[in-house]
Amino acid sequence: MRILVTGGAGFIGSNLVHYLLETHADAHVVTLDALTYAGNLANLDGLPDPSRHTFVKGDICSDEDVARAFEGGIDVVFHLAAESHVDRSILDGRAFVMTNVVGTQVLVDHLRRQGQGRFVHVSTDEVYGSLGPTGVFVETTPLDPTSPYSASKTASDLLVLAAVKTHGLDAVVTRCSNNYGPMQFPEKLIPLMICNAMNDEPLPVYGDGKQVRDWIHVRDHCSALDAVRLRGATGEVYNIGGVGGERENIEIVTAILTALDKPESLIRYVEDRPAHDRRYAICSDKTIALGWQGEYDLERGLGETVRWYRDNQAWWEAIKSGAYLQYYEQQYGNRLR
Repeated sequence: MRILVTGGAGFIGSNLVHYLLETHADAHVVTLDALTYAGNLANLDGLPDPSRHTFVKGDICSDEDVARAFEGGIDVVFHLAAESHVDRSILDGRAFVMTNVVGTQVLVDHLRRQGQGRFVHVSTDEVYGSLGPTGVFVETTPLDPTSPYSASKTASDLLVLAAVKTHGLDAVVTRCSNNYGPMQFPEKLIPLMICNAMNDEPLPVYGDGKQVRDWIHVRDHCSALDAVRLRGATGEVYNIGGVGGERENIEIVTAILTALDKPESLIRYVEDRPAHDRRYAICSDKTIALGWQGEYDLERGLGETVRWYRDNQAWWEAIKSGAYLQYYEQQYGNRLR
């Protein structure tokens, strides 16, 4: 079984590469990643069997790069490559349209030309917009994106589902809540707060900090993606949420401070993000019906995540200093194809 993981040097993608190689002895995983700011080849250290992994440096918007990744044939595509940071999309949305929309279409076209293979399109619950104080997102919730990031993901979802109807593409779409865990780029909420707290730096919290998110450990997300790959029905959408993971942002921040024995005086409330979605909550029943069950409740998962960042300070310090970019060529040049 040959599996292509796009964005496989990023946070969720690299965790998925590790998961697939650990759980499927017959799998050869091809990682396609452009190694932009959020990609880090160090995330692919320690693979259980490196001989079953191939790294291809390339852009999903490039037909030539995608063709190199498809050499030898691909049975499954897990499409995770995306521009994903909402704040960056608000400053400049063009890169989000290129990567998230055009790049998705390029991948779909290559799989169509190959003539067979399953496409697992990894999306986000942000395509649904914002919830009120009650209710949850289900797969039929109307799409109502509120940022250039979520709008571009909405467009990519619809392109994939259209390819199912028009071309008979064997594709499924997953929409996941907020991920956390090891190897997450430290501009996202949880790693940013951990790293700043460890350095006794201010912890910036948007608005009143009472925005509600559902949090899922990345390992649970990976197992859910595999369940959808194995048993999901073509053309269907599957929501994936955490185990009791709905919390206000400020609750997450204070839990991190408590875990690190740091004072709440480090918290700094800052001007809120434009059109900041107030609440996300997600129903995973459709994915659970495939036989999947999350294992990490938030208390266990957050505790393990804090310990990982505490034990791997060199990893995130290299990112903050920019040294990880030079680390690529020095340590991994012979792995770039």
